[in-house]
Amino acid sequence: MQPSRTRTRGLLRRVTLPDSAHPLFRPPFRNYQFDSAYDEMFEAPGIPRPHYRALFQTLLDLPSEELRKSQQAAELSFLHQGITFTVYGNSEGTERVFPNDLLPRIIPHAEWRKIESGLTQRIAALNLFLEDIYHNGRILADGIVPKELVYTCRHFRREMRGLNVPRGIYVSICGTDLVRLPDGNFAVLEDNLRVPSGVSYMLANRKVLKKVFPTLFRDYGVCPVDHYAQALLATLRALTPPNFYGRHEPTVVLLTPGVFNSAYFEHTFLAQQMGIELVEGRDLLVHDNVVYMRTTAGLRRVDVIYRRVDDDFLDPLCFQRDSSLGVPGLFNAYRTGNVSLANAIGTGIADDKAVYAYVPAIIRYYLGEDPILANVPTYLLTDRSQQNYVLDHLDELVVKAVGESGGYGMLIGPQSTAEQREDFRRRIQAEPRNYIAQPTLSLSRAPCFLDGEAQARHVDLRPYILYGENVTLVPGGLTRVALRRGSLVVNSSQGGGSKDTWVLRA
Repeated sequence: MQPSRTRTRGLLRRVTLPDSAHPLFRPPFRNYQFDSAYDEMFEAPGIPRPHYRALFQTLLDLPSEELRKSQQAAELSFLHQGITFTVYGNSEGTERVFPNDLLPRIIPHAEWRKIESGLTQRIAALNLFLEDIYHNGRILADGIVPKELVYTCRHFRREMRGLNVPRGIYVSICGTDLVRLPDGNFAVLEDNLRVPSGVSYMLANRKVLKKVFPTLFRDYGVCPVDHYAQALLATLRALTPPNFYGRHEPTVVLLTPGVFNSAYFEHTFLAQQMGIELVEGRDLLVHDNVVYMRTTAGLRRVDVIYRRVDDDFLDPLCFQRDSSLGVPGLFNAYRTGNVSLANAIGTGIADDKAVYAYVPAIIRYYLGEDPILANVPTYLLTDRSQQNYVLDHLDELVVKAVGESGGYGMLIGPQSTAEQREDFRRRIQAEPRNYIAQPTLSLSRAPCFLDGEAQARHVDLRPYILYGENVTLVPGGLTRVALRRGSLVVNSSQGGGSKDTWVLRA
């Protein structure tokens, strides 16, 4: 064994590394397994990456019982804070404490800078794309993106044609899912531009980990995320509508579908952190195309709505007529410039999984730049040759419904049954526009503390991008974990959890 002195962001300690790459670990790594996936902690069996060495040694030094007690304390903290999510369609009860893992994921500063640049580029191009398709349609006329792809998307809103939004910003809050491939590079798996969720879990994970590993956290020099709520509030205020005439500060509210929504904890948490009112549709009314909030002191004018309600349910006079979640007349108030919405209506076209395949071309078209972050290769099933290939290789590919999220409407070929593949074959042939296919990715794996030991699990990363006066990313994001052994699905609704993400300062 060869001792090595390692400095990690101000933390100086002796780290003993094995002479050869073999998994002769002490607890909690005794049964840690490797495969072809990129391992976030280890560059080879037994050899931690430089930025993980201090954490690795800390875990070797801590008794397993102490780690177990820390994990229980973290879970109890989540329970007491009411940090939950909802699993729809589960007969055993829907409300669950959100699973969190004790071991942080660590990202070096240089890697984060590339992610930050790539996501800034991406949100700028997608906003230009949305403004274009709802106004001039140049990109469609030039044949860069097929017209039929846009016009057949169920999230395309003809009501938004010609409507100007504040600052031309359609997407103010975005959560983009990234995966690290076996070569170590990050790629974009999908964009979430409608009502991206999960940021409250990012903040809650950080709060817990700072208590569990206070010295390690301080010495690593981790970039803070605590300012997210104030950055979000500043972003929302930057969207103040053109018809705001300087009535003190603009009134911002968060519109929630209510207590039965899967992300209701997040809605209450963010409203509290920003110091704004949490409202349901019944708390708002529209008079003379102006939105008002009912308060105990009377009606109060509303200027900006951070809406966590889908387009379909926002206004029963304009969209789904039987919706009780929205506000009658809201779209007219929006169209006349008396209220702003974040995100804008109709942004869902840009997170359609078929449109996703064209994002590299969209970036080149509007910005004249090559994408900084790569897309995952994607098969469009409206193309007959691509469809035939996918149908012949269903056991190798991942098939996704273009408008679904949360891990629903998806087939993972290598883990599927013949019956499931036949079912998806029929679906694809009946509605090819509704599906895309991608290679089965070997997502990177990170150590998680499960059953009293460190076990490797697949992870992805969802950073959160804010677009107001400037583009802002808090360093890190939500690392989602496929807690089931061998699973590639990280969504909480499918058995996934999360862990804190530490981005290093330098």
